[in-house]
Amino acid sequence: MLNTPHIVRDVMTRTVAAVDRGARFKEVVRTMEEWQVSALPVLAGEGRVVGVVSEADLLPKEEFRESDPGRLEQLRQVDDVRRAEAVTAGELMTSPALTVRADATLSQAARTMAQQSVKRLPVVDGRGVLQGIVSRADLLKVFLRSDEELAGEVRRDIVGALFAAPARDLRVTVADGVVTLSGRIRDTSLVPVLARLVRSVEGVVDVEFDVIGAASARPEEASWSTLRTPSAR
Repeated sequence: MLNTPHIVRDVMTRTVAAVDRGARFKEVVRTMEEWQVSALPVLAGEGRVVGVVSEADLLPKEEFRESDPGRLEQLRQVDDVRRAEAVTAGELMTSPALTVRADATLSQAARTMAQQSVKRLPVVDGRGVLQGIVSRADLLKVFLRSDEELAGEVRRDIVGALFAAPARDLRVTVADGVVTLSGRIRDTSLVPVLARLVRSVEGVVDVEFDVIGAASARPEEASWSTLRTPSAR
């Protein structure tokens, strides 16, 4: 049985800097500086995430410091003008906040970040209460898994599960996250399946094959041929 995919809870940061809606402008800036972050969840009630305030939300205060935008510019930059006049996190924040659940898969979190062009997501429970935060760097932690760990998972959960009998002739090696399967395989039509399953292992960078396959299912009719796919993309 294949391992359960890693989820956000596995990699998220649990200690999170946040501010409440009433936090003043300078408090927001000070908190970002102290925690060395570029965005903060904004909380209400019992820790429910109601928005996010980022450096981009703060910059209009400086942008319009020495200028008085005309009517046309105000219409074009209505949100920036509003933020330039804001003094609390509740007035500055982007709302509703983009969030992710702790039980979401890493691929789901990565897809949300990519589609919405954000670098991090507050992690919330079913009531919207802050549980942690996950960043792009957190999602890349799976690539820190050792080659030995990856090889063990591929042997046990993929090669061992896909073949009824132990595949002693099919060797699994891993170097820098690239998995190579070499040796003999009875049915080379399984190669695309193997490639897809191996790539689904979190931390795998790529998969390569150097295998010999039988053209027939019956040993007496088997003629061996070599299938080499340096990069089975």
